[in-house]
Amino acid sequence: MSKNYLRPLGLCYGADAARAVALGRGGRLGGSAFISFCSGEVIARDGKRTSREVAAYGDLSKDALLENIESPRPPLCGLALDRPKLMGIVNVTPDSFSDGGQTAEAEPAIAHGRRLAAEGAHILDVGGESTRPGSEAVAAEDELARVVPVIAGLVRAGHIVACDTRKAGVMRKAHGVGARIINDVSALQFDGESLGTVAELGCPVVLMHAQGDPRTMQLNPTYDDVALDVYDGLEARIAACNAAGIARGNIVVDPGIGFGKTFRHNLDLLNQLTILHGLGVAVLVGLSRKGFIGALTGEKTAAARVPGSVGGAVQAALNGCHILRVHDVKATAAALAVALAVADPEASGL
Repeated sequence: MSKNYLRPLGLCYGADAARAVALGRGGRLGGSAFISFCSGEVIARDGKRTSREVAAYGDLSKDALLENIESPRPPLCGLALDRPKLMGIVNVTPDSFSDGGQTAEAEPAIAHGRRLAAEGAHILDVGGESTRPGSEAVAAEDELARVVPVIAGLVRAGHIVACDTRKAGVMRKAHGVGARIINDVSALQFDGESLGTVAELGCPVVLMHAQGDPRTMQLNPTYDDVALDVYDGLEARIAACNAAGIARGNIVVDPGIGFGKTFRHNLDLLNQLTILHGLGVAVLVGLSRKGFIGALTGEKTAAARVPGSVGGAVQAALNGCHILRVHDVKATAAALAVALAVADPEASGL
């Protein structure tokens, strides 16, 4: 049975984007305020056979995929998603790949989160279980002891907080102390109670694609077509969420860079990132400090991969990504300020 996909191409920005839309020669990319697409790659897959053709915007079929791509995304916890938002990472783990456990205790973690917010983070993502390749699961009691004080402290300081967890019990208690978003690297599959829990809580959820679990995911990841397979996997999880009573407007998808993907898989996914707008929900990308950046730049130390991480974040933003999950908020915010001002000078305020 053949299945169709649509990958937006021919991106333009700012006044050019507005002109293309006004003339009926382009559509808004993921509801963006400043990006449009003027053509698309029409992809049909039937088993192992895949065909690809490029068509101008006016020749694209006006079907549900096109509507999904163009429709504005609803605000997330009051944050408009017509321009990219930053999610700052607050690791409360002793074995983080990126920072070596420097914020493993509550007070340093709270201070770090507040600093990220001051630097421009719109959301603070607090996690108490490392999901680096090869890592083992953490007991729920230990995870709760790590994240609850930090979430509560950051909520008291007035910040929008997400909890990065795979466990329903942690989700529930994190929400109880003020976490407003659940970010699950298993897309609500690790814990059999998580789908029902998120539906009951009525909060937004980030569904990340992963092949395998953190302990085994990098042993031998394989795909027929990584972009299409990730799309299909996320589409299935959206359907499962909808069936469980989770509203589509409360769903964000994450392609899971580095989670069961080779370095080449990561690059192919980012190259075809616009295809994910066909899912009709907000898109989050988290590539900060990851191994493929080190492979490209030659930087073996994760914390020193800032320039490469910022470059990847800007590229994702210019492909319509709604949320960027980053360690280095200040550097990313500065780079985005310049890149977006060049793309859309009229919105720069200068």
